[in-house]
Amino acid sequence: MKVKEILKNKKVTVSFEVFPPKEWTKIADTKAVISEMIKDKPAFMSVTYGAAGTTSGFTTEIANAIKAGGVTPLSHLTCLTSTKEKINTVLDELEANGVENILALRGDIPKDFVMNENQYYHHAYELVNEIKSRGGFCVGGACYPEIHPESSSRVEDIARLKEKVDCGLDFLTSQMFFDNDAFYKFREMCAIKEINVPIIAGIMPITNANQIKRSAELSNCTIPKKFEKIMERFGENPSVMKQAGIIYATEQIIDLMANGVNNIHIYTMNKPDVAHQIMEGLSAIINE
Repeated sequence: MKVKEILKNKKVTVSFEVFPPKEWTKIADTKAVISEMIKDKPAFMSVTYGAAGTTSGFTTEIANAIKAGGVTPLSHLTCLTSTKEKINTVLDELEANGVENILALRGDIPKDFVMNENQYYHHAYELVNEIKSRGGFCVGGACYPEIHPESSSRVEDIARLKEKVDCGLDFLTSQMFFDNDAFYKFREMCAIKEINVPIIAGIMPITNANQIKRSAELSNCTIPKKFEKIMERFGENPSVMKQAGIIYATEQIIDLMANGVNNIHIYTMNKPDVAHQIMEGLSAIINE
């Protein structure tokens, strides 16, 4: 099933993100994680592509495991360090395996990477155009509620996002954020600029205080005072911090849903127990 069809029904949806292993010997462990997460009946599950496409072959394998479990897979695809031929090979592979949903991303810039004149892809919209030219795929893109780290301003960021959406994106998934007000303001600006595709809110449960700095840097998000206090109080106690992080994420989601945000994507970090506890906390709300 295509993600855009799942999002059309206006019901509350909660989806999960998982990542493939770095080594093939760990593929069975990741499949076991998938099996546990499927029990919570996510609307769909996305699987990351790996840094610079290093686990691209594993992505299809995990997407197949998701599909075999009766859940719609969404495969990430990054383009920055890829050739046109490599991208088309991956698209052929996904198509052959019946994976019809792709999250089209530029990808993070690897350390010491230098753009050159022979670079085929520079931006995500170029990948969107490539995928859309083939037809058949449902294509999503990423967005930053608190401005892309490489944008000079919110105005520029929204303008670039509008260009990407106009290439034919079917939906957007946000980077993580910890302040819902930032997401609401972002949603309003998108509406003003006629970015009318569904925007899925990305939530990461912070269960370990050491996660937060790196996570915040990647998504260019601020840490609200409320969450800083939680880390100060509970950060040195792993089990307590885990519980506090799950509760904070669950409360974020409840507030989002109360404000009309029906589509939530949880960055699970391959932790089935965390995903399960959040889904338990939302059980009646999801089935309202």
